[in-house]
Amino acid sequence: MNRRKNVLGAAIAFGILVPVFASGCGAMGNLASAVPGAGGKCPDLTKPEAILAFDFASNFKISAQAGAKLKAATAAAVELKGFADQIDADLKAGCGGLAKDLGAGSDFKDGKSACEAAIKAIGDAKAKVGAGFKISLNVKPPRCQADLAVYGDCAGKCDASVSGGSAKVECEPGKLSGKCDANCEGSCDMSAGGKCEGTCNGSCDAEVKGSCSGKCNGKCDGKDSKGVACAGSCEGKCEGGTVQGSCSGKCGGDCKLKASAKCEGTCTGKCTAEMKAPKCTGEVTPPKMSADCKAHCDASVSAKMECTPAQVGVLASGGADAKALENLKVALEKNLPLILKVAVGMGERAGKMAANGKAVIEGTLSSFAEIGGSSGGGASAALTVGQLTACLGDTFKGAIGAAGSLQANVSVSVNVSASASGSAGGGAKGGAGSPE
Repeated sequence: MNRRKNVLGAAIAFGILVPVFASGCGAMGNLASAVPGAGGKCPDLTKPEAILAFDFASNFKISAQAGAKLKAATAAAVELKGFADQIDADLKAGCGGLAKDLGAGSDFKDGKSACEAAIKAIGDAKAKVGAGFKISLNVKPPRCQADLAVYGDCAGKCDASVSGGSAKVECEPGKLSGKCDANCEGSCDMSAGGKCEGTCNGSCDAEVKGSCSGKCNGKCDGKDSKGVACAGSCEGKCEGGTVQGSCSGKCGGDCKLKASAKCEGTCTGKCTAEMKAPKCTGEVTPPKMSADCKAHCDASVSAKMECTPAQVGVLASGGADAKALENLKVALEKNLPLILKVAVGMGERAGKMAANGKAVIEGTLSSFAEIGGSSGGGASAALTVGQLTACLGDTFKGAIGAAGSLQANVSVSVNVSASASGSAGGGAKGGAGSPE
């Protein structure tokens, strides 16, 4: 504690130098040579790999432990900001497209404002349709998967106590996916189409029994239906839409298996043999590692997640304005998949990652004085603190803001998907397969 007070005191005493530091690392590099023990080089903050290759301890003349902490937190800050920007771009496109297609403009400063406009546009469109309509969503949710091998590799490179590729990374029970050469217990993604011994969520090339977002040829809720929209249960052929129910032919989508069975696609759940190329659609439990490295790897792996797009079918009927209802249906089916990628595919994971990353970055930013103190006392420590602030301060503060933006974007994306379905009265009413 006394050492930290000495460092802060020295920083105040040398406060006259701080405005110069704030002008950038170039100006500070000239000053660094004037004070023994202070480095003069900043890392390239545009590339995470450059940050991980940078010797923080040597360049900032701090302890190896402080250097390792600073490296991981800096990489986490850059990765978090990049991931937040990626999510914002997705929502700006998805929500912006939805708002535009419903006549609410298309020029939005960010994803949050685009989604807020989309929510209002959906409400206005429902009001235009008039009383007595029904609308619900039939959704094959997006599947966003974190690569467990990539996480293990990241852990090994970031934390010296972790043994690289052999690091044990676990997945939330029931959320492990991959190639299963034996029997799969859970669900099977039949993107190429195959026989589904269970509930099909996607396309079906034969007779179905369940919800149909297209036109039902057969019976709708027990009554004859000849190629018309069915907001209830369809028994027959579902044309031009997605289904959720039994499929007597090939299911192109996700099959929730009734029992353990062979899966020719991607198995999610359990495999009676070892899963190949394992990925996790749920929460990842990493090996024991520093909080700074966990924040870095969480952000890095999240940014590299593979996401299969959602399939959205809108079941709509009734109302006074059929043209307005059809326009709403088309706009939702076109734009909701990208919004659901955030709300459902990444939502919970992104929210937790943002909160944990923000806490780590804030903690590291507030400990600059302590980190600087590891370089020694007096003027040398004060100069190191100033150098850290000039080189990394804006990056850390930007990441903290990005974490808040990410959390807000996840929240508003969920609100968009909730507002998409509902009756004329405005109440949310998710249909079969709804993400709610």
